[in-house]
Amino acid sequence: MSDETNTDTSHLYEGKSVRSSAPSRKKAAGRVTQSTSIPKDAIPETKIPTWVESFFGGPLVPSVKFLSPNKTVVRLQMASVTTLVMLGLVTFVITPSSGTVWFWLSNVVGVPFFSGLIHYLLLIGGVVLGAYGILQRDQRMILISQVAMILITIRFAGSKVEFAMAALDIDNEFIQKLLLIFYALFLVMYIELSSGVIRFSMLDTSIRTREVYVMGQDKIIQKYNRSLGTTPLIAGFVALITLLINVIIPAFIGIFDEVSSNRLSESVELTSVYGVALGTAMVFGLIAISFSVNLPARIQKFQEGRSR
Repeated sequence: MSDETNTDTSHLYEGKSVRSSAPSRKKAAGRVTQSTSIPKDAIPETKIPTWVESFFGGPLVPSVKFLSPNKTVVRLQMASVTTLVMLGLVTFVITPSSGTVWFWLSNVVGVPFFSGLIHYLLLIGGVVLGAYGILQRDQRMILISQVAMILITIRFAGSKVEFAMAALDIDNEFIQKLLLIFYALFLVMYIELSSGVIRFSMLDTSIRTREVYVMGQDKIIQKYNRSLGTTPLIAGFVALITLLINVIIPAFIGIFDEVSSNRLSESVELTSVYGVALGTAMVFGLIAISFSVNLPARIQKFQEGRSR
């Protein structure tokens, strides 16, 4: 053939080394430096809770995005707001400004209306901020409201029950202690219901966004509602027995001996803080006996047998 095509391709490999086989893995492994250090992304981040988080049982989330509330959350919101309003009314009745820190401060400054102003600002602010926090599901507002409702009842003169209004100056000991028990129950129920609003909102949001799958959600809600109804009744009954032990013991002794009953009713120790301590010891003694005989488990087995 006269026209021969130039097929020489040697110029393409000038300055390059051409191997007929792949590089040796042993040589490559010998050149790679081995490190025993743990990668930073493999170490999980740990957060030590502060004393505030430890006290309240978990981190205080300032703001959490929730989905629109379901029926359970709406019912808890309404119950929590109602309990908060009742707590505000009872607190207004049984806690005057006398005996508080701001009452002492107003006497030092020489401005008498200063104590009442601070007192009612705490009361109204606690109710308003609590209602706003419940409806908006804001934990910060709820926490501030709870602190305000507790702070307003801290007094120096705690031995005598006083009322904010002179027209409500009730001398009946039973009514006085009943109002104190109502305050304690409303406060505990408000804290529990407001926390329940946040917890069930988190649960509902996680379920609806398919982050978690919960079986038997209706049973969980039924048990929670049942505990909300029974626990305050039991706690109120136990507290009433504890506070009225100076009336219960003389009444019981009066069945056998009326003279001894009259002496006990006039006893200074029984009507003082020692009587409350005696009532507390008796009530908790009965509770300890019930747990020692495993009474809760027996009641549970009895209920399970009836359900079958």
